[in-house]
Amino acid sequence: MTTTPHPKGRKINIFLVDDHPLIRKGLSQLLGQEEDMQICGEAEDVSSALKGIPQTGPDLIIADISLRGNNGLELIKNIKALYPHLKVLVFSMHDEVVYAQRALRAGARAYVMKQEDAEKIKAAIRRIMEGDIYVSQRVSDQLLHQIVNGTASSNQSPVDRLSDRELEVVQSIGNGLSTREIAGALNVSVKTIESHRAHIKEKLNLKNATELVQFSVQWVEHENSKMH
Repeated sequence: MTTTPHPKGRKINIFLVDDHPLIRKGLSQLLGQEEDMQICGEAEDVSSALKGIPQTGPDLIIADISLRGNNGLELIKNIKALYPHLKVLVFSMHDEVVYAQRALRAGARAYVMKQEDAEKIKAAIRRIMEGDIYVSQRVSDQLLHQIVNGTASSNQSPVDRLSDRELEVVQSIGNGLSTREIAGALNVSVKTIESHRAHIKEKLNLKNATELVQFSVQWVEHENSKMH
């Protein structure tokens, strides 16, 4: 897919979406020092982001995967449906092996982990504004392995078999939420969550609800351990 490169000489307008004020402040200071970049707006959740984007007219969105009350992947899908030419860069603490491909499928053009050097996010912004995609060498190798061999690489996570919404349900279960609480948080029926739970057990070969809870808690703990 070809895209029109950003006009030379005009600053890149960047809109930040992250539920941590310190992250937004840090990005504003970091990117605001660049001659070719400026922050045009920010939001802490999906609803305020979808209100702020048309008001500020950004060229690029920097968004986290985890957002208060919703999922960053859903935000990316909404942005691509409403504003197909708007570039999205995911800036997240979540492991790129699990989430980078999901983010790219949702419509993002780059995935940068928060543990990376500050120069990486600047390079990623400039690359995707030129029409390219930016991922780490690790993710690039993973994608090439799948293309060449037609199979997943050996470091693929078991949750890769799950849909984005099913993965969100696993996270919620692992964080101790009940089926009713998950349904309320995701604005769907209890029956829908029960259906997701059944599909998750089937895909992960889990025998019952107890094994599902054990898997979900262990997976969330494993993810959290990689953030520290």
